[in-house]
Parts: sequence; C-alpha cells; structure tokens
Amino acid sequence: MGVIVKRKVILRAIVTDQLKQELDEELQRGIDEIDQRIRQLDFRTQPYITDLQRTNIQQAIAFRKQVEAEKQRHQQLRSTLQERKQQVQELKDGDEIIRGTLESDVEVNEGDNLTELLGGVEIVIKDGQVMEIRQRRPAEVEEEEAPQIITDVSRVSDMGLDVSSQQ
Repeated sequence: MGVIVKRKVILRAIVTDQLKQELDEELQRGIDEIDQRIRQLDFRTQPYITDLQRTNIQQAIAFRKQVEAEKQRHQQLRSTLQERKQQVQELKDGDEIIRGTLESDVEVNEGDNLTELLGGVEIVIKDGQVMEIRQRRPAEVEEEEAPQIITDVSRVSDMGLDVSSQQ
C-alpha cells in the first residue's frame, strides 16, 4: 500500500532569444507596476498629509517619513528589477536558468528511497516546450547551482502598503 505525497519540481528553462525577450518584458511590466505604485502612493497620501499639517504638524512629519520610507523600498525594488533586466541580456543562448518550482504528487511505497523520490526532479523547457524531465540523484542536487531569474514583483519583495485605511 502506497501513500501519495507532494514534492517540489524545479522548472528550468533553456535560454533562447525568445526567452530573453519574455523575461525582459516581464521585468519591464514589474518596473512599470512599481512606478504606478509610487505615483499612486503620492496621489493618495498628499491630500492626507496636507490636511494633517493643518492640525498636527508632528504627526504629519512622522507620516511623511513613513511614506518616504515606503517610496524608498519601491525604488530599491525597481533598481533590483533593472539589474535583473541587465542580467537577462547577459545570458548566453543554451544556458539553463531556474524559472521556479512546481509541485507534483509521487507515490511512496515501503522500501522506496524517499530521498530520491522527493528530491531532484526537474522539468527542462525551451520556449515553452518540455524538452526533458530529469530525475537527479541527491548528491547532484546539492552540487549544482544555476542562475535564477525572478520576474514576478510579488516574489521579489512584499511591497504592500494600504494607504486607503490612513485617509
């Protein structure tokens, strides 16, 4: 009698011109989203700060510092994404990069090598097409490192600021 368990699967992509273009576009969308968040932050907080300055200057100064700190975090994230765009341009065709992780189910039975079943599974894609599925030995998993390009803004940093509750 076996048991079904979840395991992580590494998603690798072979670098092509198409992949570099897709990554560049994803990163640019992330940069544009950050720019929009900064503009929105300014738009939503400016009237509140102006009103607050009339009633409590100390609180207005403290709130302005909070807003500036949040804008600085957004700017740092924007810089990180711009650096990633540069890294994408430096990738060589044929190299492999890690695009993320997925989950899959695997059946575990008595006598199975759990380390082999749960570790070292990879799917290699090229321009969206699965080229290879690899079952790796645990020693190989620990040895190899591949560049990871994160393009999802939410995965790079938690940037949430709900200024609507402060108005």
